[in-house]
Amino acid sequence: MAIPRNLLVQLYEAAVAGAATGPVTTRAVEALGIPRDRPVWIFSFGKAAQAMATAAVQSLQRSLNQIVGGLIVAPNEIASPYGTLSVMVGDHPVPGAGSFAAAQRIGEIATRMKSGDVGIVLVSGGATSLIAGPLRGMTDAEVTEVFDILLASGLDIGAVNAVRRRFTRWGGGRLALAISPAAAHCLAVSDVPGDDLATIGSGPIVPDPSTADDVIEILENAKLLDRFPKSFRRYVNDVSRGAEPETPKAGHPAFAHGTARVIANNRGALDAGAERARALGAAAVYVVDAPLVGEAAPRGDAIARWLLELRAKSGPPSGTHAPRIAIWGGETTVTLRDSSSRRGANTPPPPGGRCQELALAAARTLHEAGEKAKGIALLAAGTDGRDGPTEAAGALVDAGTWSAIQSAGLDPEIALAQHASNGVLAAINPLFAPGPPGTNVMDVVIGVIDTPNS
Repeated sequence: MAIPRNLLVQLYEAAVAGAATGPVTTRAVEALGIPRDRPVWIFSFGKAAQAMATAAVQSLQRSLNQIVGGLIVAPNEIASPYGTLSVMVGDHPVPGAGSFAAAQRIGEIATRMKSGDVGIVLVSGGATSLIAGPLRGMTDAEVTEVFDILLASGLDIGAVNAVRRRFTRWGGGRLALAISPAAAHCLAVSDVPGDDLATIGSGPIVPDPSTADDVIEILENAKLLDRFPKSFRRYVNDVSRGAEPETPKAGHPAFAHGTARVIANNRGALDAGAERARALGAAAVYVVDAPLVGEAAPRGDAIARWLLELRAKSGPPSGTHAPRIAIWGGETTVTLRDSSSRRGANTPPPPGGRCQELALAAARTLHEAGEKAKGIALLAAGTDGRDGPTEAAGALVDAGTWSAIQSAGLDPEIALAQHASNGVLAAINPLFAPGPPGTNVMDVVIGVIDTPNS
């Protein structure tokens, strides 16, 4: 079976369009109803920073609001949509010089805001790293080290960002503190399961629900606390015993005049992909409600088995039937088991990503199923257009992918064990690299069954 690339790409594009940040940001800014006499500052951080800032500017211009300043921090060079808005490039997924400079600039701008001003804070995936800066007594290098440790840990994003917002300058509501007494309104594009505002971008404008004791427990359970720099351990222990203040909690005056809400999420993408599948004449469309979480490879195996079971219930492909489509959404993790050996070294992570690893594991399961997997293909891809430290968003695979890699003289089993999926997939060209679409609502996995060869 030839992978139905056209169909899978169409459904991915529909899903991404369903999470387009421009239109939802426009409506959300309009709904704020900011009075014309209130000076407005725009802060936009994340992979969708440009699209969200542009939409906000256009909305405010139509309502004749005065945009007096602000900052956009994106992962790549972009043009400013308005003369008073500065633009900086941060680093992702691990903060670097760009991120630290951006964090410093945010502080400088916040000091210029007055009590009658309004701050609109637009947050999307990647914001945590893009604006990461150290707390007092910690160094830039230590922040980078902590991000490296957490990214290799296999912890879910909720736990990771509970830790990261504790140790970054603007995480855990600290930006709201800096902006106060000006009002701050946060509009967020969710890239996390459950759409938790404290987790999205590490919650710069919302109360931090976790305590220092919670963070210590997360790190101890994951056997990470002893690996953290001494300054970080000293700080979190000082907060725990009351020698340093906690992050701002619900009820703090900094949040009294602000608002925060999610304006786009993964479910919107899944529903849009499903709607497109129906419009293309799919015989059946299944949107799996359970979020896609956990280790990437086992999830890929489980998805392939789910598709095999569905195919078994409805018989082999005829070559004429309309396809059946299944869609999952969420974000898996990859635990780098050998990460301790790389600690302190400037060694990049293996060339792969969670979507590519999921797809390669699914390909193995389909390969092992033999004829029972005929007619099944899937695409796993990030809605931000990038998967891990690669230029690909993910990969398209079917039952022939595994053997094609072997025929190319490579060992996919070793690649999977070493979390190095990118190289073996690139060798046979099933990688999917659409470029950055300007949004980030986690990942989508689209499975197709009973598709005619074409």
